[in-house]
Amino acid sequence: MNLRQLGEDRLIEKFVSQLPKGQGVIAGAGDDCAVMRISGKDNLLLLKTDCVIEGVHFLKKAPPAAVGWKAMMRPLSDFAAMSGLPQFALITLIVPPTTKVSWTSNLYRGLHQAAAEFDVSIVGGETSATNGPATISVSVAGVVEGNRWTARSGGKTDDELFVTGRLGGSAKGGHLRFRARIEESRWLTEHFPIHSMMDLSDGLGADLPRLARASNLSFEIEENTLPRNRGCTIQQAINDGEDYELLFSISPKRSKSLAREWPKRFPNLPLTRIGRFTPKSKFRNQTWKGYVHFQ
Repeated sequence: MNLRQLGEDRLIEKFVSQLPKGQGVIAGAGDDCAVMRISGKDNLLLLKTDCVIEGVHFLKKAPPAAVGWKAMMRPLSDFAAMSGLPQFALITLIVPPTTKVSWTSNLYRGLHQAAAEFDVSIVGGETSATNGPATISVSVAGVVEGNRWTARSGGKTDDELFVTGRLGGSAKGGHLRFRARIEESRWLTEHFPIHSMMDLSDGLGADLPRLARASNLSFEIEENTLPRNRGCTIQQAINDGEDYELLFSISPKRSKSLAREWPKRFPNLPLTRIGRFTPKSKFRNQTWKGYVHFQ
């Protein structure tokens, strides 16, 4: 069996999620960030690494500054999913020897610009030559308060499901211009008990089933209510991927208050109720796919 046959989710379930947890590890592989308890501290340590690969996450003709922006914002979006505060980043650059110095300079300009948005310090990394496509890996470390971190596994039956922003159309360039929803997630966990949350990196069609499975639940979605970018169909909103918006669940008792207070704080960013969690069932809409690696 190869990775195409196994699939990304089964790969994580079979190998990565079963790695032994060391002392102080609260949440390991399988969530948006790893969560560690720091001895003698109220805050928890968050760790995340992510990468972008030429031909998979960006095209060769893509502006290098935009590639750098995306490479940094991807792990920062995972910090948003757990309401974390990123602090430090390490950059691993793996590129062919023929790569132009100007391309690399603009790449790092994008990395620095994205890091500066959230006061993240780039403190080191590694470089290596390759005969294959350019790859940029970014590892981020930061913290989150012990009473504010949000996992994927805290959802409850009848929780209402919300998404920030609009979905679909990432191939038109949105996947290079997004901004991690750290400010929004911090506000959410400060004012509301968020039961479960993740960022939409692979699309609603792949990520919502993951969020439901983590809580041992199923879901009902009102597809006609999905917030879409201009010109996008419902299926594109579900399956395009790389939206990098927040998907989260909250008690029905608090959802009206959330809907009332959100536009006061974020008047230019829509927040949409798209459905709810239901008791676990075997039903799965086969039109829901999203982006899945190795497929």
